[in-house]
Amino acid sequence: MITVRRATPLDAPPMAELLNEIVGEGGTTARTQPITSREMAQMMAGALDRSAWHVALNDDGALRGFQYIRPIDELPPEACDIATFVQVGRTGLGIGSALFAATAKAAKAMGYVWINANIRADNEGGLIYYQSRGFRDYARREDVMLASGQRVDKILKRYEI
Repeated sequence: MITVRRATPLDAPPMAELLNEIVGEGGTTARTQPITSREMAQMMAGALDRSAWHVALNDDGALRGFQYIRPIDELPPEACDIATFVQVGRTGLGIGSALFAATAKAAKAMGYVWINANIRADNEGGLIYYQSRGFRDYARREDVMLASGQRVDKILKRYEI
């Protein structure tokens, strides 16, 4: 069974560890460099009144995934950006669905009208996940350079709250 709750600063170390495992696998996130626990905590602390962070834990309290929404400069104030990370080898088990239920509720409570998902075009699992939540394509960015120098296309999807 998965439990979802708001993330706290104490969650930053296991969140960084989970994200670093995903980065190490490659191919599903635009992030190409590892993140430290401190950097994760700093990300969580930014724009607290306009962001929401949730973690998914299994029965023994182990972190299995996390999701956040936050405002970004490229979006209008009525929209927020979303990011979802599920432990390697644990996708397709309902973790992302449980996280999104909490995130969508938080986005609505904060007054957002829509949620933006910015997904690598080669991230088939991510594209399927967001499509299955009700996100719809609205734009494509071609030849986006990642921090590693790799170039990828990005699909932008939109969820109306």
